[in-house]
Amino acid sequence: MSKLTQSFVKAVLEPGRYSDGRGLFLRVAVSGGKSWVLRYQFEKRRHDLGLGGYPAVSLKAARLAADTLRLGLAQGIDPLLHRQVARIDEIQPTGPVTFRVEAERYIATHRQSWKSARHAQQWSHSLRDHVYPVLGDLPVDAIDTDHVLQVLVPIWTQIPETAFRLRNRIELVLDAGKARQLRSGENPARWRGHLDKLLPRHKRSQVPFSAMPAERLGAFVRQLDSLDTTAARACELIIYTACRSAEVCEARWSEFDLVNRTWTIDATRMKAGKAHRVPLVDAALQVLEQQRGRHPVYVFPNARRSRGLPGNAIRRMMESLLASDYVPHGFRSCFRTWAAESTDYPRDVCEMALAHSLDDKVEAAYHRGDLLEKRRQLMQAWSDFIEQGARLPLSPHLSAD
Repeated sequence: MSKLTQSFVKAVLEPGRYSDGRGLFLRVAVSGGKSWVLRYQFEKRRHDLGLGGYPAVSLKAARLAADTLRLGLAQGIDPLLHRQVARIDEIQPTGPVTFRVEAERYIATHRQSWKSARHAQQWSHSLRDHVYPVLGDLPVDAIDTDHVLQVLVPIWTQIPETAFRLRNRIELVLDAGKARQLRSGENPARWRGHLDKLLPRHKRSQVPFSAMPAERLGAFVRQLDSLDTTAARACELIIYTACRSAEVCEARWSEFDLVNRTWTIDATRMKAGKAHRVPLVDAALQVLEQQRGRHPVYVFPNARRSRGLPGNAIRRMMESLLASDYVPHGFRSCFRTWAAESTDYPRDVCEMALAHSLDDKVEAAYHRGDLLEKRRQLMQAWSDFIEQGARLPLSPHLSAD
């Protein structure tokens, strides 16, 4: 592949991504804006690092920056993490370090080891909404039990799951501050032997996702076919692949090998942090064909065409079809129940279709295949079952309340 030229970079207007080689790309947005991106791999994870916009950053400057970052990679330095920590150091005040600054440092340091970018986003948003208004501007060494309780007590019984996660996040940030010698003494957010004496214990129960019964699925797919919306197409792909909503909503065209009828989801987008190959049956390929040409990057673009479809769009679409009793994630449960009750496929094949890890660590260490062709047969049987159901009369549960 030939490298980019200055004249091409200046003239190109077609949205897309144009390679200069060795991971350096020029990204042209739908709005016409141009920016430089360096794609690299660090510790078996792929990352995209922005290098600035064009023409502020010229082709020559982008190449120079990319070469510098590649040199750091060769020395074992992750450029994304290095930049994040450097930015935090730049904004750090000369006085006592605040909880906000230490929390942002913690997120930047550990986000590389987290399974997905969404986890880091959840950290940032939950701290912003519930913790920073109380602790954000306090020095790390000044935070005590009363401060922590000011955060937790108002939400402890209202949103218990969020409250419990926030307690843990506060504890981790303060532990990091202690490790950096920014505070001393006991951690006021510690649960065992401390906050468990001051706050009531949550009754934590697992409530399964509400899943549509398999016998209603064919009629529901028929309803989806009647809608000409991105959310309906995304929902269909969720059903035909048994993938998670986020994996489908953020699907990129670059992940699909339509010739070999395979979709490879990058490890960074998977819950288990491991790349997942998905066999594509005819019905799934038809969904992709309907989406072709709608966006150069995302299969299911959002309304602004800036990124993938938000997950709640599928939920709203289901509500419009009077299927609000069910959730998109429930289609995975529906598939798993059908596979167990209506087929003779081995458990391993069914679990791998859902990208579940084997419970037995020793067995997992020896079982390194992904049973792709066996899973392809299973997904074809699933598709045939849905098609057969779609020929039946519409269920009254889906046609009216």
